[in-house]
Amino acid sequence: MRKSLLVFAAIALGVSVCAHAQSTGNLRYKWYDAQGLMHFSDSLTAEAMKYGYDLVNDHGIVVRHVPRQLNAEERAAANKLAAEQAAKERAAKEVADAEAQMLAAYPDVESYKISLQQTLDNMDQQIHTTQINLRSQEKALTDLLARAAEIENSKKPVPPFITNSITAQRNVVNGQRDVLERQQNLRAQTVQLQVKQLARYRELKAEQAKNEQ
Repeated sequence: MRKSLLVFAAIALGVSVCAHAQSTGNLRYKWYDAQGLMHFSDSLTAEAMKYGYDLVNDHGIVVRHVPRQLNAEERAAANKLAAEQAAKERAAKEVADAEAQMLAAYPDVESYKISLQQTLDNMDQQIHTTQINLRSQEKALTDLLARAAEIENSKKPVPPFITNSITAQRNVVNGQRDVLERQQNLRAQTVQLQVKQLARYRELKAEQAKNEQ
């Protein structure tokens, strides 16, 4: 019995030693130079680091590949590419989070369409307010022009303060017209965007229903 135990212990010790040798066995460095010629070395050389190298075990199996060192320009390009990729991933995550929130907030198509219409209603209210203000400013400009015309008809010079007021009022009217145009353009763009948003919502709901089956 004791002899059997000794044999078993010896076998176990041998297995442990073999495993240790395989895990920490001698590693060599393999790399290819600029001409494509293969090189082996027992120590890491500057040339291997320049071109990149493989760690190879006693059986000729590549344990790990280490890419070549990058120069300053290549590192800058790699960093830029990594930053762009990270930005794309953040943007994709933001879109996914927004779509998940949208599905949670609007359980059906009708509720989502109502929310879209509310956005347009708010924009219509802003446009209506601008139109009222514009008409008021246009009337004020018309009154100033009529007053200047009356003075000219009476063969008198138009006072500078009226001329300056007309110029200032024209600027106000033009500013209001620009605001109105921007609001109307934004509404038109929003309508086009909402068509795409509604289509995307329907796609997400279809995918959600499919996954729940």
